[in-house]
Amino acid sequence: MKYTTLGPDKFKVSSIGLGAMGMSDLYGHADEAQCIATIHRALDLGVNLIDTGDFYGMGHNEMLVGRAIKGRRDEAALTVKFGALRDPAAGWIGVEGRAPYVKTFLAYSLKRLGVDYIDGYFPARINTQIPIEETVGAIAEMIEAGYVRHIGLSEVNPEQVRRAHAVHPISFVEIEYSLWTRDIEAELLPVLRELGIGVLAYSPLSRGFLSGTIRTPDDFASNDWRRQAPRFQGENFAKNLELVDRVREIAGRKGITPAQLALAWVLSKGDDIVPIVGTTKVNRLEENVASLDVELSPAEITEIESAIPAGAVAGTRYAAPQMAHVYSHS
Repeated sequence: MKYTTLGPDKFKVSSIGLGAMGMSDLYGHADEAQCIATIHRALDLGVNLIDTGDFYGMGHNEMLVGRAIKGRRDEAALTVKFGALRDPAAGWIGVEGRAPYVKTFLAYSLKRLGVDYIDGYFPARINTQIPIEETVGAIAEMIEAGYVRHIGLSEVNPEQVRRAHAVHPISFVEIEYSLWTRDIEAELLPVLRELGIGVLAYSPLSRGFLSGTIRTPDDFASNDWRRQAPRFQGENFAKNLELVDRVREIAGRKGITPAQLALAWVLSKGDDIVPIVGTTKVNRLEENVASLDVELSPAEITEIESAIPAGAVAGTRYAAPQMAHVYSHS
């Protein structure tokens, strides 16, 4: 396994991470035993970065991850998101970042995960009515108390990053980044690099679409939220499938899978960018980790970016209400 360090405080993580969200929420049913086996295999391969959130499955995901890492805590670098509020029907009802709530969320996460500290703790979204200085300041207090090691952010703009970083060094920003979603390249990424802050790139396979395994909307489970996502509906689905086929063609000529090509492209963008792959299956995890061994020449990167130009994807990342809380609309 290859490793890198993120941020001024040198948060050491594997060069590829495992996202656990789909093991509990949003993508349909997942077999728990299979999910735990996947986390175990990740640790066996040296993948130490395990990413979760306290609102994934309303706490279920943290408990699952906690069971999986029991007895292997020292092998895991846990990143945990907080602040997204949900109701008993699993609806989304707001974002909270005030100091007392930050500390309360953390207390529950520590208990559900069965750990004494969390490696990387950060708000999933920013409530602009709450000063980001208050949120980050509360996490900084928890670092002083020994409950957190590093601070991250998610879906923030450059101004928010600078304000947060002035309170306490920020190790990483978790944000969507892939061949399909390159919003950060123009303004945010240069600021992160100026400040020495790393990137955790979520959805590097564009919600699995760039894996080449999704060919029709019926490939999604009936309760999979992607059925409602703009990029996977109607004409957008058909147009985006054409982009996937371009990835498939280039990958085929190189003798690798589309997923490996898409991940290799993200990895080629710098050691300060770590893709987080979300999977519940051991074989998919192994396929994704193998992308670390894929070398892309400058000519191949140019070909890939010509085939999938920035902005080519049809449809927004989320539906309109959720788009109001992400970087490209912040």
